[in-house]
Amino acid sequence: MNATSALKLRRAYQAQNPCTCMGALKNGGTATKLSAVVMGLGNMVHGQVPKGLLFLAVEIAYLVFMFTNGFHNLAMLVSLGSVERQEVWNEELQIFEYTHGDQSILLLLYGLATLMLTGVVFWIWRGTLKSAYHAECMAKAGKHINTFTEDLKELLDSNLYRLLMTPSMFFITVLTILPLVFMICMAFTNYSKIGNHLVLFDWVGLENFRTLFDSNSVLGSTFWRVLGWTLVWAFFATFTNYFAGMILAIVINRKETKYKGFWRFCFVLPCAVPMFVSLLIMRTMLQPEGAVNVLLRQLGLIADGTSLPFFTDPTWARVTVILINIWVGVPYTLLQLTGVLQNIPADLYEAATVDGANSVQTFFRITLPYMFYVTTPYLIATFTGNVNNFNVIYLLSGGDPVTDLASTAGSTDLLVTWLYKLTIDKQYYNVGAVVGILTFIILAVGSLLTYRRSKSYREEGGF
Repeated sequence: MNATSALKLRRAYQAQNPCTCMGALKNGGTATKLSAVVMGLGNMVHGQVPKGLLFLAVEIAYLVFMFTNGFHNLAMLVSLGSVERQEVWNEELQIFEYTHGDQSILLLLYGLATLMLTGVVFWIWRGTLKSAYHAECMAKAGKHINTFTEDLKELLDSNLYRLLMTPSMFFITVLTILPLVFMICMAFTNYSKIGNHLVLFDWVGLENFRTLFDSNSVLGSTFWRVLGWTLVWAFFATFTNYFAGMILAIVINRKETKYKGFWRFCFVLPCAVPMFVSLLIMRTMLQPEGAVNVLLRQLGLIADGTSLPFFTDPTWARVTVILINIWVGVPYTLLQLTGVLQNIPADLYEAATVDGANSVQTFFRITLPYMFYVTTPYLIATFTGNVNNFNVIYLLSGGDPVTDLASTAGSTDLLVTWLYKLTIDKQYYNVGAVVGILTFIILAVGSLLTYRRSKSYREEGGF
């Protein structure tokens, strides 16, 4: 029997006798059940000694870690420490020294890492039971039990996906999932400059959420104001770019337009300049003594000694960032919509012409519905990106102007720029974590509901 036939026979047997964790504990023999305590025992009993030893090595390493550090990490995760760092005078050196105290941020990180490691070991433990039970079932049926070499060959063949995905999952867990969970947990602590809880902090439950939702508090009123402006900004930043790019794409794509390539080159040229360079130049030009105000004075359009308040008046600042965002965003929209326009079936336009439809009717009955149908996911992604559009706001206005000195946010601050100020400038890490969580919830729920209600989702492939 060749390897392919053996593999098919093995899969057929597995389909008839599914090897699950509960099945192993319920129907397995003594060696299989003992594998729940001594990992790898069932494999070693049925001749898979190297495989069993690997499982046993994992268990021993985990137990050593837990007894040396793991249980302490889990215990400290509950309290996040209680020993404060003390300042002690050293008579011999004539200097102040600090005693070693608990650092809550490290205790939180180590505790979460220990929990995740425990989850990984539990997953391996389940695999151990399933492997031992499978070996037992194969032995009872008189079937061939894979050797360690054969398991390695399968790992490079039918189980190649496991070999390739394991390193990826490791880095995703360490570099993405662990920091994300760490940030979420931070929202339930008092880790903040307020009360000097930067070194030693405690769990406070939902207190930070209550503070942020309380419109009578400074942080609460700021949150609702910033949230409102963020949604207004995202709406106008998305649809002004979309419709401006659509108009340009339609005009350039007309049969009567000559030198189409030249016009597309002119409007897409700003993409060649890094966005932050364009934004910083715009910011410099629109300052009270910048090039724009100086030129307007020289032309006599504004009085000497006065300046247009591009970034000093709240309304002017908000309109300014929206208009400049059109400048930096339209080229990308133009490229997206040009491709959509060029893929609209010509038969639709020909049929409309035969039926006597004019240009306006063709646009609203064919072009616009088709573009909305195709670009709805793009619009949702663009709206989400504009909610988190840190670069445009921070590089142009920095969130200014600040009209309320008690507030931690300016008139043009978005949730993401306000979060940056809360964490980097003010060191309100707990409130910043709450803002991050709420931003994610708002975007995730809004995006899913909008997409599921759109024709792109309900009538996929039906246009």
